[in-house]
Amino acid sequence: MILSRSSWNEADPLSDVLHVLSPRISRLTRLEASDDWSLEFPALDRLKFVALLKGASWLILPGRPPWLMGAGDVCLIGRTPYAVASDPALPRADGQSLFGIPGRDTVQLGGSDTISIGGSVSFADGNAEFLLDRLPDVLLIPRSSPGSGAVSTILTLLRDEMERAHLGRGVVTARLADVLLIEAIRAHAADGEAVGMGWLTALSDPRLGRALRAIHDDVARPWTVAQLASVANMSRAAFSAQFTRHVGQPPLAYVRAWRLTLARAALGQRHTDVASIASKVGYSSQSAFGHAFRRSFGVSPGGGAKARAGRAPTDEAGMSGAEGAPVVSVRSSVSARATRRRHP
Repeated sequence: MILSRSSWNEADPLSDVLHVLSPRISRLTRLEASDDWSLEFPALDRLKFVALLKGASWLILPGRPPWLMGAGDVCLIGRTPYAVASDPALPRADGQSLFGIPGRDTVQLGGSDTISIGGSVSFADGNAEFLLDRLPDVLLIPRSSPGSGAVSTILTLLRDEMERAHLGRGVVTARLADVLLIEAIRAHAADGEAVGMGWLTALSDPRLGRALRAIHDDVARPWTVAQLASVANMSRAAFSAQFTRHVGQPPLAYVRAWRLTLARAALGQRHTDVASIASKVGYSSQSAFGHAFRRSFGVSPGGGAKARAGRAPTDEAGMSGAEGAPVVSVRSSVSARATRRRHP
């Protein structure tokens, strides 16, 4: 838990957030397909990655033109419905029901001309909201983008590991998938043209990035907008406007959100003291901390800690994948449902 920081260790907000939220791949799935196929998945409060290992596949997202993925392309998907298909015009079958059966981590639709893997991400203490609120609904990382070299290397290692029956394969694939998630975010952030607006853009911006690093370096400091604007070497009005436009909330709202996210993660650990945590994240009054916590999360700090203590993380389908799970061929059932459902 990063509640304080040594002076020699400059704050890296992305590392800070990922350290506190502890994203882990809770389930790794595999899709093999040939000929005509199309699967759709609903919008969920989750983050997952889809990576293409072989062949080609269309990624279909609301309000965007379909994106043709090739081997080596990766995308991170947040709170949005999406579909993958051999042809965007095909009627879609329910992909969630195919992968939602316990133990079904690999689905085969005919042959293996196209092979993709997907990873469902879980977060420590239910703190996914902080990251999901600040990432776009989808991050596209083509194999040709700057910074994608590490992503390509990890995909090669993942593919080799999944196709061989090595000892410890489950542990190695899970760790590689964890690193792939972080490298995909880094690769997207490195592609200035692709990032556009958002938190990742603010992190990379020389002036806004300085302010964000200052916040994460000393979260308990009683920050004012004027102080943060001075760190960014901007006028108060210009800083507040640009910060809000990129990050999606005013500077002090961001400070408050990160303080409370830190506090909620700390309260999920054993032998925590509410007053001590409140002080460490910048609240001089336990009462003020309790009011802010309840307003943000709907429960008191003590009540939230008890609720999280008994909850285990789950993946998108509500279960964890198991190494050596059976491969299920569902070509006939997909085709039957697809012919009955028309493209919306």
